[in-house]
Amino acid sequence: MEDSLNRDLGPQPLDEILSAIGIGNHALVDLSTEQLTHKQVQKARKGRRVSVNIQRKILKAINARAVVPGAAEPKRIYELGDLFNYRG
Repeated sequence: MEDSLNRDLGPQPLDEILSAIGIGNHALVDLSTEQLTHKQVQKARKGRRVSVNIQRKILKAINARAVVPGAAEPKRIYELGDLFNYRG
């Protein structure tokens, strides 16, 4: 039972960030150039423990939206610590 408590880490900053910038799970999966699934994104948002590999895939996808050629103001570039309050 204690193991299940360690797996559920509560809503992550990722959930709040994605809501604030208006990106849903489907849009994040579409931005990913790697094999990222809707299930992985949902688990990460809810605070279920995901591996550092999945955390990096999510980080790359969210930062992919930041690259907008010719934009007047660059979007914010995130780091793992901005999205998750734990390490895989």
